[in-house]
Amino acid sequence: MKKIALIILCFYTTISNAQEKSIPQDTDKKNEITLNALTLIASGWIDVSYEYLINKEASFGVDVQFGFDENDNFDSYRNFSITPNYRVYFSNKYARGFFIEGFGMLHRYKDLFYDYDYEGSINSNTEKNITEFSLGVSVGGKWVTKSGFVAEIFGGIGRNILNNSEDSYDPIKVAGRVGLSIGKRF
Repeated sequence: MKKIALIILCFYTTISNAQEKSIPQDTDKKNEITLNALTLIASGWIDVSYEYLINKEASFGVDVQFGFDENDNFDSYRNFSITPNYRVYFSNKYARGFFIEGFGMLHRYKDLFYDYDYEGSINSNTEKNITEFSLGVSVGGKWVTKSGFVAEIFGGIGRNILNNSEDSYDPIKVAGRVGLSIGKRF
């Protein structure tokens, strides 16, 4: 009986000491800059993000996305966007792990408008710039190394609530947000 009690006591103290020796977290580092590698590789878009870590559970950030080749993008309708976001992290670690984010996206795209005659033939077409604003939600995960290297993956969707073009025949109702980002926490 004494041996069993001694083994349990040793096991308990080992677990207690292991829990006290947690990995040091970079709570003094409050800024992150990341580059979305997915959009860069898949479409040639530049998508750069800045994130300010408010505390261990929350952050505020902004993404700026723009493309150089408007004819060869999988997201060809959008040629510029700026996306402020607010993230909430669900982990015991400092601003990492699973997160949910709410975002607002102001984006611009070009749309073609066709002018038809009475017989249904196209007389001319006009290209117009359309500006829209979306509100949405994303989910994702973030991993951070001891040296501050950041990798994250996320995806989400938003609903367009503002369209500046009254004559748009087929306005896009949703805006997507997806990424596989790498960067640095400092």
